[in-house]
Amino acid sequence: MPSPTPLTFSAHDFQPRCFALVPCAGVGERAGVGGPKQYHPVAGQSVVAHTLAALAAVTRLDATLVVLSPDDAVFERHVPGFDGDRAWVARVGGVSRAESVANGLEELLARGAQPHDWVLVHDAARCLIQPEWVNRLIDECQDDELGGLLALPVADTLKASLMGSGGEPRIQGTVDRAAKWSAQTPQMFRLGLLRPALIAALSDPQTARAITDEASAIEALGHSPRLVLGAFENFKLTWPGDFALAERLLATRPAR
Repeated sequence: MPSPTPLTFSAHDFQPRCFALVPCAGVGERAGVGGPKQYHPVAGQSVVAHTLAALAAVTRLDATLVVLSPDDAVFERHVPGFDGDRAWVARVGGVSRAESVANGLEELLARGAQPHDWVLVHDAARCLIQPEWVNRLIDECQDDELGGLLALPVADTLKASLMGSGGEPRIQGTVDRAAKWSAQTPQMFRLGLLRPALIAALSDPQTARAITDEASAIEALGHSPRLVLGAFENFKLTWPGDFALAERLLATRPAR
């Protein structure tokens, strides 16, 4: 009986891949647009359609996984062009961003992603993201032991607040802005580090409340992710005025 042919591997088999993960299960109540902000129209398309079009232009991403609420029945209507081998959808969203991302990581594993692969988590509502910013993040983090995120040094004076006697906000004091950064997305970490970080954070309700992004989950393990210079235009649409600003900015960009 002939001996079995040994398996052969190339160096490419062990090269980490890059996947984007877009949590898209929120309701966006602060936006005041009468529904989930990711589906609100801006410059002729839904917010998330702009986001996904930019990520699709990053050829180094093997695939983009959008994590939806289990009862989302409108995504395909708002993003009709999201299809193909690199466009994945999973209706496994949780009650919080951290849960949605954690469930999305499980979905990536089920689809063949490996612990050493990179995952770039990006807000659906950061629809002005540019492919070159994503590529800059990959360039600066692909050889980093932890990974990192796009961010901007804080330029404005920061004020801590308290409530006045009439319930109005008043200044409690000025916060030193030195060495302060405003976190953006994408945030790029290896699946095998981010998944246990989120699981650990979600297992403790007090810690879970403090996990507002992926980097904070990594920080909770005692690590210091890398800060990569982002861009002012990469803001998250949160308040009603943000949509008009995004409309103006998108209108000045050349079509992809």
